Amino acid sequence: MRGILLFGHGARNPEWAQPFHRIRDAILAREPGVLVEPGFLELMRPTFDEGVDCLVHQGATEIVVVPIFMAAGSHVKKDLPQMAANAMDRHAGLVIALAAPVGEAESVLVAMADYALKAQPGE
Repeated sequence: MRGILLFGHGARNPEWAQPFHRIRDAILAREPGVLVEPGFLELMRPTFDEGVDCLVHQGATEIVVVPIFMAAGSHVKKDLPQMAANAMDRHAGLVIALAAPVGEAESVLVAMADYALKAQPGE
């Protein structure tokens, strides 16, 4: 069974995580049966490992990690592959695939350009 982990950096302000919950809710509204959880690098919970563990406990045998980052910096290029490898070592038979950062997806770039063209002060 496939699961999705929405991977983010994390922040001290708990409100920072709200977009992750909204993305999760939007995914579940489209496909109610899908397994999807957030997982953060630091400062927030669930951590990456906790998110993976939660998905595995729900029956995931394959996890696609979707980095909610603008681009692939060191956290995506170095930290994330190591974290994924460690998680696969902890869970026998688990396969983790890493998607490109969401900010590099053409459809996301187009949506941001559309937003920028229509943005009003205070939005």
